[in-house]
Amino acid sequence: MSRRCELTGKGVLSGNRVSHANNKTKRVFRPNLQVISLLSETLGMTVKLKISMNALKTVDKNGGIDTFLAKAKDAVLSQRALRLKRQIAKKQAKAAEAAA
Repeated sequence: MSRRCELTGKGVLSGNRVSHANNKTKRVFRPNLQVISLLSETLGMTVKLKISMNALKTVDKNGGIDTFLAKAKDAVLSQRALRLKRQIAKKQAKAAEAAA
């Protein structure tokens, strides 16, 4: 999954570069992807994901990777992110069961 955000599914877009003389040539819009280590508080470990900086802002706004993945739709997540989401949900369910 190169050049695709693992959390939002944002990928490469194509369009036109338009000159002052209105000449149109093809160009590519690439997302700002970075490999980021995110701390999962539920799992107690860091996870490296290739995400866009827009997704990083959204993760921070939602309060961390755990809550972001809980709200995220499965269709846009990568296989690694889906696996992480299931691990977090399983661990949270086990903790809620132990508390009850």
